[in-house]
Amino acid sequence: MATQRSQRIIILSVVAVAISLGIGVIIGYFGRGGGSSPQTPEADTRASKMIMDEIKAENIEQNLMKLTAKPHIAGRDVDEVELVDFVANSWRDSGLTVEIHPYNVLLSYPNQEDSNSLAIRLNNGTLVSKSHPTEAILDPSQNKPGVVNPFNAYAAKGDPEGDIVYVNYGTIQDFIFINRTKSIDLTGKICIARYGKIFRGDKALHAGQYNCAGLILYSDPADYAVAGQGVYPDTWFLPGTGAQRGTLFKDEGDPLTMHYPSIETAWRINERDANLPKIPVTPVGYDDAIMYLMHMGGEEVEESWRGGLNITYRYGPGFQGKHTTSKMSMHVTTTNERKTAHNVIGYIRGTIEPDRYLLFGNHRDAWVFGAMDPSSGTAAMLEVSRAIGAAAKNGWKPRRTIVFCSWGAEEYGLIGSSEWVEEFQKVLGSRSIAYINADTLVRGGYSFNAGGSPSIKNAVFEAAKLVTNPNPNEISMGRKTVYDTWAHTNGGNEPGFSTLGSGSDYTMFLQLTGTTVMNANYIFDPRIGISGYPVYHSVYETFDFVKKFVDPNFLNHQAAARVLAELTRNLADSPVLPLSAVDYATKMNADKNAMLNIFKQNLTDHRMDPTLLDDAVTNFATAATNLHKRILDLDQTDALAVRAINDQLMQLEQAFIDKQGIEGRNQFSHVIYAPSLHNTYGEAAFPGLVDSMFEINADPDPDARWERVRRQYAILLYHIGSAASTLRDVVPIKGYSNV
Repeated sequence: MATQRSQRIIILSVVAVAISLGIGVIIGYFGRGGGSSPQTPEADTRASKMIMDEIKAENIEQNLMKLTAKPHIAGRDVDEVELVDFVANSWRDSGLTVEIHPYNVLLSYPNQEDSNSLAIRLNNGTLVSKSHPTEAILDPSQNKPGVVNPFNAYAAKGDPEGDIVYVNYGTIQDFIFINRTKSIDLTGKICIARYGKIFRGDKALHAGQYNCAGLILYSDPADYAVAGQGVYPDTWFLPGTGAQRGTLFKDEGDPLTMHYPSIETAWRINERDANLPKIPVTPVGYDDAIMYLMHMGGEEVEESWRGGLNITYRYGPGFQGKHTTSKMSMHVTTTNERKTAHNVIGYIRGTIEPDRYLLFGNHRDAWVFGAMDPSSGTAAMLEVSRAIGAAAKNGWKPRRTIVFCSWGAEEYGLIGSSEWVEEFQKVLGSRSIAYINADTLVRGGYSFNAGGSPSIKNAVFEAAKLVTNPNPNEISMGRKTVYDTWAHTNGGNEPGFSTLGSGSDYTMFLQLTGTTVMNANYIFDPRIGISGYPVYHSVYETFDFVKKFVDPNFLNHQAAARVLAELTRNLADSPVLPLSAVDYATKMNADKNAMLNIFKQNLTDHRMDPTLLDDAVTNFATAATNLHKRILDLDQTDALAVRAINDQLMQLEQAFIDKQGIEGRNQFSHVIYAPSLHNTYGEAAFPGLVDSMFEINADPDPDARWERVRRQYAILLYHIGSAASTLRDVVPIKGYSNV
């Protein structure tokens, strides 16, 4: 017995010594990468200039030329083999460690031998005014194998026929107006809607909800061209032969493995049970659309519904004149297929906090050549990674790990990034500092623009202040930096910095793991009055188009790349993370006031006290202010104290994640900011609460609906209070009601 007791004492003593040694190693590891005292080194002040000087416009131009040499739709060899190898080898050459992550997912393609088409069917069965299956080739650079005919991914197959009805942009308000105000029953009708305002998948969803037999989408010149200014190839505006491809899938990730990664061991639902469109949908150019719109009958539309075609726009239903007895006919042959999409991940390991990740990404796949969407961003990302790699080779050691991400199959529904985030959500949720997105980085030369989590706003501003304005005319007016012009576009005030809905690869980082996100691009002048850059998702979006019309010297690409590179460096290298909980509180308070301006009386009338929300946001703001006061007094030589503060800043966004998801659309989980209910591209503040009040007066059971509103109000109050508690000092733990 005595011998055994002695052995236990010896063993416990050894364990205690080992634990003590382990703690010492950890403190030194977080302090100086191997030292014995808890000191935090300052950021390398040389790195910023070193990296920005290294970023060359001519390299970005060469990258874009390579990326857009061939059509590279997801799931096919150019994107999944050639460009995967190109990106991976570029990163290896830059000194990055590279991994490739494949996912087997459901994609969708047009039938090139039996193209989607439209026509007017005469009473005798003859088809007239048939649409064109392809876009006209207007430049030799577009005449390459692999160009897929215009289609909408995941549209249902079918050959519906019926009376045609014009539904403007296809917003939910447009459908309500047609159905209620104009008393047009849409059941069995073929609806035609113009692109713009909202995500095309929402247009298709609305058409299905109103029992339309099919949906035609077209790009109206009012939204993609300016009268009297010509069209491509003479200018950058969309020609009548141009058609916008795009997905209709409203969720994120592989349609068959929702909420879980589509890895080898995944269980998949049957395709017929997936949340895919139930009606045939296809896009056409406005040269085709006019053949149908010009013959429509019914009442003339109100002014806000008129497009830019030289016709009289009418609601329908049906045709008039010589086509009074004719029907609109659709032929949709789009087919879904299981394919493999690849993510390429390259990283530079941090030296002090390797378990903290700064992520920078963009997708690789395009509907055709994708010179702006997405390749302007990928071309710049490759140059940023090369410059950061060069700085690392020259002695700079980033404090935290920098991860570059080239996503596959984004165009189909953010598939590559969603699958990766789903697969690694447990790791990313605890280790990700921020995700920077560079999709369609250059759309024009008017100004830099960005949006994202409110906490990252000031860090983006500071990066933009360090980058020289690429426009000499702007410099001559005293606007010397990217920031100066950005502020000028907002009347000389602080630049606009919006929150984000969905539509690109930042979505699942924000909505699933609660990671701070930002998205940036150079934009065209919004005063032009068009919905988006004109050749979006068409065959005309080529390298030559960018070189001729968008950024001839690639200086806007270079400037945007430098802003994102400096933001990356700052987030990866600053001892205290440059994130602001106070900015978050300020934005939340403004959104709270805007929401209450609309709904305050309704809440009060139904036993919900608006002052509770006022108090919750005020308490959050107080906690945020106190956190930043502690940061001012922080001993930055104390590595563990710095680590504790950074964890609070990094994990703030996670406090707004509801593990149950937003009611009715649980692919989104952020209770403060999420995509709008009826426009996936748009953002909504307090989405669960606002969703629950949509069209509430038309609900046949208003009492049950108001009970749902009360539940959502309680959920919102809880999460704001919970977030406030994460910002307070570690002891004591307090709820929002005990401040």
